[in-house]
Amino acid sequence: MYYYPLQPPYFLLVLGLFVALTSGFALSGTLKLVVQDWRVNSTENSQPTSSSRKQLLFPFLGITIGICFFVSCGLEIFGFPNILALGIGLPLSLLTCLLVWFQLGSMLTYAERRGMKSLDLDSLS
Repeated sequence: MYYYPLQPPYFLLVLGLFVALTSGFALSGTLKLVVQDWRVNSTENSQPTSSSRKQLLFPFLGITIGICFFVSCGLEIFGFPNILALGIGLPLSLLTCLLVWFQLGSMLTYAERRGMKSLDLDSLS
């Protein structure tokens, strides 16, 4: 027997996508401001990394929450029961967002120590 939800969570799916996209734009703007601040205040101490991570945390949490909603509701629309959709969607999206957060932090640390020109991948070809 197939499971068909009586009222699929289309609204929550669109809401999760909207939250993730708007938080992504906020993260992009905040990241641009952090990089501009580095160019203006180029100091050698390690405090800009911790303060920049604090500034980036709130938009990134918005992306994480939006992705959790989107993946869980998407699984539920495609026929997974509520508990199973949450059981698969939440760990999958949280783990992915956690790995992206660690990668973003390491790239910010690398760019702060070696400069932004060290991240220019176009010059390698």
